[in-house]
Amino acid sequence: MGRIYTAQFAGVAVTAATDLFEINVASTKVARVHEIHLMQTSDLGDAQEEVITIKMISGYSTSGSGGSASTAAPHEIGDAAYAGTVEVNNTTQASTGTAVTHYTWGWNIRVPLMIVFTPETRKIIAPSGRLVITNSAPADSITVSGTLVFEELG
Repeated sequence: MGRIYTAQFAGVAVTAATDLFEINVASTKVARVHEIHLMQTSDLGDAQEEVITIKMISGYSTSGSGGSASTAAPHEIGDAAYAGTVEVNNTTQASTGTAVTHYTWGWNIRVPLMIVFTPETRKIIAPSGRLVITNSAPADSITVSGTLVFEELG
């Protein structure tokens, strides 16, 4: 088993389609996604209910931009820093290359989205690979927080 890391963001206004998370793997490592958690705290009434499409996509060769870096926190005391990088909330989405959509979910924003992969369904990201978790554009601005749990091997 490799090292487990958590990347997160909190209280971000999402107004358009974005890359909520972008994992960039180091050239000598492999990564594996374990969990995705999303919640929003601004649209809570029946009239504001909507379903947003969330996708897990690999294959892009150009990184997104307009967001920020997220320091991946190791779960174990004394573990090394994550060798790759994680970006969050890129308003210009990753592009170019041969995109492959691995999963698509519908997130009803009135309830948190919690995806915990079984060992057989965990997505492996190759060395120097890039994986994004994207959202479709909401009807209006929503305040989103998210956590990504992943493992680095190698």
